[in-house]
Amino acid sequence: MKIKSLRDYAAFSEKTFKKQVLSKNEETVVFRLNFLPGQVLPQHNHPGARVYLLVLEGTGMMQLDEQQQQLTEDDVVDFDGNALFGFTNTGTGKASLYVVLTKMPEQAYAEEI
Repeated sequence: MKIKSLRDYAAFSEKTFKKQVLSKNEETVVFRLNFLPGQVLPQHNHPGARVYLLVLEGTGMMQLDEQQQQLTEDDVVDFDGNALFGFTNTGTGKASLYVVLTKMPEQAYAEEI
């Protein structure tokens, strides 16, 4: 078991958004993205992965393919990594996203028991 504090991954940069990896293995990577006002994560994709995104703090605009959606603290977004997506901190304060990129090893892991 590994326990980490998200507070230890709350670094920001004046130049560009900051990505800090919390955990990774062959199938999954977990990281925190930190944005100062106006900073942008350019549109990109993660083919073959599933993306889970939690807004830890702040607000921003998410672009997902041709759609735009305002996100605020505690919003959770789940989407196919083949989609083009990006994020812009449109707020006046800091914004942070908790991101998980994963592939499910097999369907049995998704069944309720």
